[in-house]
Amino acid sequence: MKFRNKKLFKINELQILIWGFLIIIFIGTILLWLPISSQNHIHTNFIDSLFVATSATCVTGLVTVDTGTHWSYFGKTVILILIQVGGLGFMAFSTLIALVSGRKITLKERLLIHESLNSFNIQGLVKMSKYILIFTFSVESIGAAILSFQFVPQFGFRKGLFYSIFHSISAFCNAGIDLVGKGKSLVPYYNNEMVILTISVLIMIGGLGFYVWQEIYNLKSFRDVRRISLHSKVCITMAIVLLILGTIFFLLFEFNNPATMKNMTLGDKMLSSFFASVSLRTAGFNSISISDMSESSKLLTIVFMFIGGAPGSTAGGIKTTTAALIIMTAVSVIMGRRETEIYKKTIKKDLVYKAIVILVIYMILILIFSMILGVTESEQSLEAIFFECVSAFGTAGLSLGITPNLSIIGKIIIVISMFFGRLGGLTIILSMVNRKIPKSIKYPEGKILIG
Repeated sequence: MKFRNKKLFKINELQILIWGFLIIIFIGTILLWLPISSQNHIHTNFIDSLFVATSATCVTGLVTVDTGTHWSYFGKTVILILIQVGGLGFMAFSTLIALVSGRKITLKERLLIHESLNSFNIQGLVKMSKYILIFTFSVESIGAAILSFQFVPQFGFRKGLFYSIFHSISAFCNAGIDLVGKGKSLVPYYNNEMVILTISVLIMIGGLGFYVWQEIYNLKSFRDVRRISLHSKVCITMAIVLLILGTIFFLLFEFNNPATMKNMTLGDKMLSSFFASVSLRTAGFNSISISDMSESSKLLTIVFMFIGGAPGSTAGGIKTTTAALIIMTAVSVIMGRRETEIYKKTIKKDLVYKAIVILVIYMILILIFSMILGVTESEQSLEAIFFECVSAFGTAGLSLGITPNLSIIGKIIIVISMFFGRLGGLTIILSMVNRKIPKSIKYPEGKILIG
């Protein structure tokens, strides 16, 4: 007997994308669970293995066991591969395998790449995938080479080279996982310009988005800057604005904080403020103690983690373009304009609605998960719990120190949060909803008082 309704067995591109990430996380979990992955050659707790595998694949950076001291070289290599695959998306690596083997990319695979890269259309996706792979490996190689001047003399050739490669990939992919150990992150290098600036540049390049860099690369002269797309203009503008404002505010908030910057020189304070503005938004590295920051800095960090980086990048959050759309919509309403306008361009209402939906979904999920953790982690402060949830959803990887002490339920909640944050809450929800063709019927307008 043949089944006539073949749609029963079909899954859409979004569902394939989600299943792809789940399979990668599962494989990573099993590998990290094996005794060969730990320093003491015993099985790592399965939930901890799942947590770290999810954190690496979702390029978040939250860890329940110390990366530098718990894992063996095999375990660290597994984490490194998960970061690379998760940062670029598994479809990019599927494309790489297809190109190496000489196999043609099918239309369905192109649609998957389209969803994975969050691109405008399906034209030129294979070429763009090649560009992304070459660009990524080139930037990471340069970053590793520069970092090796610091790490090789400090740790020896083998360990120093591995540290250089690991931190370069972790920074470019905005993962924020480090090998320094004991939860110090890059605090020991707070005054090392080579390490801090190299990591900063890698984070900014990875967080700006591949589409933006492709447009910049294709510019033939400085005069062609005017022809750059609205998307790239918004991404670059938001990155610059957030970088400048973040540096200024972190410097003001932490200037006289004895637990962070008070005893630093002015140059080191500016360097640490700049790095905080770059990294705390999505990467998760830190050169000052997060838990010792002032309340104002913690609040600013929450806002930055929530915004994240650009679409189509290795960063998380609601994305800078989403924040820009919402801000400019508010400005347009205040100015009495009927449409949202950015750089003398009118934005379609569908995009504005989508931006608002993304904002609402993220806020609702963060609040729900924070309330659940408030019950399961009752010994922790609400501030630490809320910070943890925003960090997980924004794939920022920062914590006020509660991650290793989470209960089993708490760890699972954060795992789900990281997964939602990497793929996008809206993406996951749309994959589960059977979307119908919009109705042609238009109901009479109604009025509601607001504000």
